[in-house]
Amino acid sequence: MSHRHFLIYKPYKMLSQFMTNDRHQKNKKFLGDLHDFPDGCMAVGRLDETSEGLLLITTDGQLSSHINKKGKVEKEYYAQVDGIISDEAVQKMTSGIEISINGSLYQTKECKARIIEDIPDLPETLQRIRDERHGPTSWVSVTLKEGKFRQVRKMCAAVGFPVLRLARVRIGDFTVKSLNYKTVKEVTNQLD
Repeated sequence: MSHRHFLIYKPYKMLSQFMTNDRHQKNKKFLGDLHDFPDGCMAVGRLDETSEGLLLITTDGQLSSHINKKGKVEKEYYAQVDGIISDEAVQKMTSGIEISINGSLYQTKECKARIIEDIPDLPETLQRIRDERHGPTSWVSVTLKEGKFRQVRKMCAAVGFPVLRLARVRIGDFTVKSLNYKTVKEVTNQLD
């Protein structure tokens, strides 16, 4: 069977799923609103509703498992945080930090993190971000090989810098560089 793969820029306030049976979510936006995807498609590694950015859609369950479960494929996120993030805070995240997952404490694995000096070139967002009158903001890049629920948000908050905007910009070799807001692009090469 020949599998198909798509890259999309998931916008803010869209769920990383195609449908729901939850009556409370009937008015939500779903991935199928962006494109007529083939049957059997699944999102590889979800982004929560308030996050945006790169999402890989595939019909290949083995590829999805490889990316999500093996811990070999890097996923990079850009986070706009409240305040001017310090080198010390970034170092704490890099070394691994304790966060809460499903009510239990979890020690994150070592990761890559760095301060982003200039505002990153991301598509416009519908999210309303407070302006500089309410204090400064800064940007940090966090690259993980794991993916716990709301992990980047929890890591930034644990070091004292809550996230205001979060975008995934890379999965392995795929990036958001050729994507705009709500863009869907079919790709033929696979992740290793």
